Amino acid sequence: MPEVKEFQAETKQLLNLIINSIYTHKDIFLRELISNASDALDKIRFLSLKDPGVLQNDTELQIRIEIDKDNNTLIVEDNGIGMSYEEVIENLGTIAKSGTKNFLEQLKQAQMGDSPTADKENTIINLIGQFGVGFYSVFMVAKKVIVETKKWDQDKGVRWESDGIGTYSIEECEKANRGTKITLILKDDLDEDENYLDQYKIQELVKKHSNYIKYPIKMKWEEEVEAGKKKITDKILNSMVPLWNKNKEEISQNEYNEFYKEHFYDWNDPFDVIHFKAEGTTVEFTALLYIPSKLPFTFFSKDYKRGLNLYSKNVFIMENCEEVLPDYLGFVKGLVDSPDFSLNISREILQKNKQLKVIRKNIERKILDALKSKLENEREKYVEFWKEFGKVIKAGLYQNILEKEKVQDLLLFESSTSDKNMVTLKEYISKMKEDQGNYIYYAVGESKDIIENLPQMETFKEKGYEVLYLTDEIDEFLIKLMHDYEGKEFKSISSSNVKIDEKFKEKEEENKDLLQKIKEYLKDKVKDVRLTDKLKESPACIVSANEAISLNMEKTLKNLEQLPFEAEKILELNPDHQVFKILTDIYHKDPHSEEIKDYAELLYNQSLLLEGLEIEDKTTFAKLITKLMIKSKK
Repeated sequence: MPEVKEFQAETKQLLNLIINSIYTHKDIFLRELISNASDALDKIRFLSLKDPGVLQNDTELQIRIEIDKDNNTLIVEDNGIGMSYEEVIENLGTIAKSGTKNFLEQLKQAQMGDSPTADKENTIINLIGQFGVGFYSVFMVAKKVIVETKKWDQDKGVRWESDGIGTYSIEECEKANRGTKITLILKDDLDEDENYLDQYKIQELVKKHSNYIKYPIKMKWEEEVEAGKKKITDKILNSMVPLWNKNKEEISQNEYNEFYKEHFYDWNDPFDVIHFKAEGTTVEFTALLYIPSKLPFTFFSKDYKRGLNLYSKNVFIMENCEEVLPDYLGFVKGLVDSPDFSLNISREILQKNKQLKVIRKNIERKILDALKSKLENEREKYVEFWKEFGKVIKAGLYQNILEKEKVQDLLLFESSTSDKNMVTLKEYISKMKEDQGNYIYYAVGESKDIIENLPQMETFKEKGYEVLYLTDEIDEFLIKLMHDYEGKEFKSISSSNVKIDEKFKEKEEENKDLLQKIKEYLKDKVKDVRLTDKLKESPACIVSANEAISLNMEKTLKNLEQLPFEAEKILELNPDHQVFKILTDIYHKDPHSEEIKDYAELLYNQSLLLEGLEIEDKTTFAKLITKLMIKSKK
């Protein structure tokens, strides 16, 4: 008697979402089944390299598709490694992957978002591929699924059956050969363009999604040879020639794109393709690399698998080899095929492998050259790429600052004079004013609008000095580590030692007593109070007294709970502003006037607000504004 079991809770959720929420792109179920069959064939082939006897008399590894119109069924069968009873439960009754909860949350978000329906469904299909739960896509087209499988070293087979709703049955069965046979009893309400019992439809789907599977995908092919007479042949539906072994001139962009989508589970076309062969060096290899157009949503999670797949003479030997790719380029997907790789290569061997270091160096250079070419020749596309991957590249540069020359020319920034295509550091220094000195000026803030409204920006705009806008949290940390670019030092416009005009000592001397009085009123809040020539229309601003820890760094590190102390602040006042003239008048009439304290508090808190910093006492600040408003009417 078959044993009836309930699906794991997360599996039930997933099946419900798939069956009830996806109305297009049902075709991908075949891609997923073929991909799983190919994996099973890879595993038995790998075992046979060590022990050819595991294949017994069944040595022709293949995938077969069978159409049965009379019974409304479609069958996908392989003679791969097969599954044991326990493995069937693990693989088909549960989602045996970490990140399941995250996957389900992403799936729900994709459904509930404001995107157009087609975009939502593209996202959902992409998620299914990325999380390796593609088998369950069969329930988009099938009302019942039967799996019959036999592991290569087992005497008995296993039969699994389910309608995908809540339970499945499982039992031992007789099966002559190893491998897995999946029978789909198709739904009765499929659309005309979802006729999966049409041999031409099946051929089209195989060509589109599985053409480069290295095992033959066979099907009984029926064709008319004479009037009323039909001929049935065994037809191979896929080309099987590894794409990376073809000449680049023979490969269309569409072929590259389809290979990428099929093998690396992305629904979007890649941003760029890099296909090259290295010969005559210390190691011979072929690389097929893809730079994605969208950052994988799992990229910053522990579930994301970095690295390239390794092949030796077209034989797959390792997945996600991290050693051939620098961390900061971890978003790149692809493969490396080298006759010099051992079939028994291990992680330990890889870490000591000198040939691998040569491959890594070549691959890194090729990727950086490709990105530089895009930057120079397809600027708008590169900007879109940068918006997706800029943070990753900057983080990589931050971790490898001694190699900044490799990456610094790829950096893009918004600036006070840049258009939608942003600006590079090279472009910045080419536009520097003659009287600008040796500084590349930058400003830090949460957004472009906030930075443009900083009081410190006023003089820089007037003088026409370009200012880089740093809006990512990592930006300022990175800039400080870089220190300079081609001898030009990075300097914050909020730096306490930025000087625009040196003719300023006299004014400070004249007002030193007033400035000291304001400093006394602000007590521990500021290290100093002084006049500045950086302001034109604003009465005051706050700058950091410490070049190492800026106000923005204080805010960022506090959010990360990594800074137990505050950055020292300096309040700078505009001596040409009407507010300062009012202050001097008050001081000359009464140096001990309470109004001076009120103005000091008001200017200090106003400056904090403009810097995006928290006001310590909002209630007192509001009362102070009201108090001064009433006085101004008297």
